[in-house]
Amino acid sequence: MKDIDVLIEALPYIKKFHHKKILIKYGGHAMIDEEAKSSTARDIVLLKYVGMKPIIVHGGGPEISRAMDKFGIESKFIQGLRVTDEEAMKIIEMVLAGKISSEIVSEIIKHDGDAISLSGTDSSLIYAHKKPLSKIDEEIVDYGLVGEVDRINTDLLEMFLDNDIIPVISPIGINEVGQSLNLNADTAAGEVAGALDVEKLIILTDVPGVLRDPSDPSTLIQKIKISEIPDLVEQGIISGGMIPKIETCVKAIENGVKSCHILDGRVKHSLLIEIFTTDGIGTMIYK
Repeated sequence: MKDIDVLIEALPYIKKFHHKKILIKYGGHAMIDEEAKSSTARDIVLLKYVGMKPIIVHGGGPEISRAMDKFGIESKFIQGLRVTDEEAMKIIEMVLAGKISSEIVSEIIKHDGDAISLSGTDSSLIYAHKKPLSKIDEEIVDYGLVGEVDRINTDLLEMFLDNDIIPVISPIGINEVGQSLNLNADTAAGEVAGALDVEKLIILTDVPGVLRDPSDPSTLIQKIKISEIPDLVEQGIISGGMIPKIETCVKAIENGVKSCHILDGRVKHSLLIEIFTTDGIGTMIYK
């Protein structure tokens, strides 16, 4: 009977999100551990088979750093952004588009889904410009080939979605002269979500969500209105690496996304629990 209860609880959510677009920013443990990779891919295929339209944008920072180490190239970060020269950009494209994206597609196909690997450079999917020079502590900083998103080729993505194909997108942009640019994966996910007017943006990470006490998972804040965020930042509850994720969520919601969810990708089936149950599992950001 317990299994039946689960299905009954899920039914209103299956109806509510039928034919709706769900963007999953895929990263953290869920993308590294082999069992978690398989489980997450299976869950994404399930979303498709119950009538939703999933889209994936993935990260890959740790793998990029390991590849750069192998090639003897030092990884340098400024305010969380990877300084990117031409050599680093080649490695980033090799790792993101050549390896990680293909592996995700393979996992989806293994579970009887249909998916396609896309770089943001394909058909100018993610058109971007080079991030301007910044002044930090009186010093002029050049991030190199780091991009900021200008627009998304939604027609390309809609074509795949209309044909029941799951787009798997590497966060690489292209500028007006055809040069590849390194994009922050969270930011790219938010931009794609806003442009496609998705129902939900789900960010898989390695924390349970926003915690009042980072050392106590029981202090999870399940729902946050965007109007409450400045106070939570001021109190230090939203801090560090959570700030850019929350900023991505706020911008996505302002661009039409109905809600954003920050989930612990280490928890098996966290995607399904968040979407198909009343209580959910992570932190929901909404207007």
